[in-house]
Amino acid sequence: MIDLHTHTTASDGRCSPAELVARAAAAGIRVLAVTDHDTVAGCEAAEAASSAAGIEFVNGIEITAIRDGGDVHVLGYFIDRHSPSLLAFLATQRQRRIDRVRQMIERLASFDIQLDADLILQPGIDDPAKSVGRPWIARALVASGHVADTSEAFEKWLARGRPAFVPRAGAPPEHVFGRIHEAGGIASLAHPGLVRHDEWIAGFAAAGLDAIEAYHSDHDSEATARYVNLAEALGLALSGGSDYHADDSHGGIMLGTVSLPRGHFDRLISSQPAGRRLRAK
Repeated sequence: MIDLHTHTTASDGRCSPAELVARAAAAGIRVLAVTDHDTVAGCEAAEAASSAAGIEFVNGIEITAIRDGGDVHVLGYFIDRHSPSLLAFLATQRQRRIDRVRQMIERLASFDIQLDADLILQPGIDDPAKSVGRPWIARALVASGHVADTSEAFEKWLARGRPAFVPRAGAPPEHVFGRIHEAGGIASLAHPGLVRHDEWIAGFAAAGLDAIEAYHSDHDSEATARYVNLAEALGLALSGGSDYHADDSHGGIMLGTVSLPRGHFDRLISSQPAGRRLRAK
C-alpha cells in the first residue's frame, strides 16, 4: 500500500512521527509520505522510523494557498526539506497561523468562551517549526467542557460560516507551486473534491501544477474516476493518500483505507524534471 497524505504532531495530527510509522507498518503500508501543514518538522523522525520499519519514505508537505478567500491545499513531494527558500516561506505561513488562532480565540471570548491563547499556542511558540491550527483550538474547547468533541467544536464554532471563524491569509496557489519547485519537489492539488472548483484545475496546470490527488478518503469512486480522467486530459500525474490525522474531527479516517496504485506512484516519480529528481532525500 502507498499512502502519500498523513499528518503528525508537527501540525494537527495526533501521532508522533514514530507512532505514525508504527501504525502505517501495522496497516501494511510500504510507501509513506508525511505531509504536515506548512512544516517539514516531522519528516526527519518519520524517515528514520520508516527506514527501521522497511518502509520507503517520501519527504512531503501540505501548504495552504488562498484563492478567492478560500483554502487551496497543495501537496509537495520529493522536496528538499532543508531548502532555505522553502523554510523561509513556511516560517511566514506558520506565523500567519499563530495570528489567526489568536484572532479566533478573541472571537470566542466575545461569546464568553475564555481560552488561554498563550497556553494553546505554547507548543508552537516553544518550537517554531510546529504548525498550529484550528484543531488546537478545538481540543481546548473539548478540554474546557464547551463541546463534547472536536467535531462539535468545528460544527458549532470553528468551521467556515461559524461564529469564531476567521478567513486565512496566504499566498496564491501559483506562488506555492513555485516554492515547491524551488525545493526540488512536485506539486499536487490536495483533495480537489473538497475544493469544489474543478474549473480552476486547468489554469493551475498551466501555472505549474504537476499532479492531482485523485485517491483520497473524501472521494468516492465516481470522484476518483473523474479526477483520474481530468489528470489524463491535462497531462498531470496522480497522487493519493488517506489524509490520516488520528483525530475524530477528520472523520475517523484509518490508515490502510486509501492507497495510490503503484503505477501512478512510479509516474509521480518520473514526472519530476531530471534536475530535481529526488525520492527520499
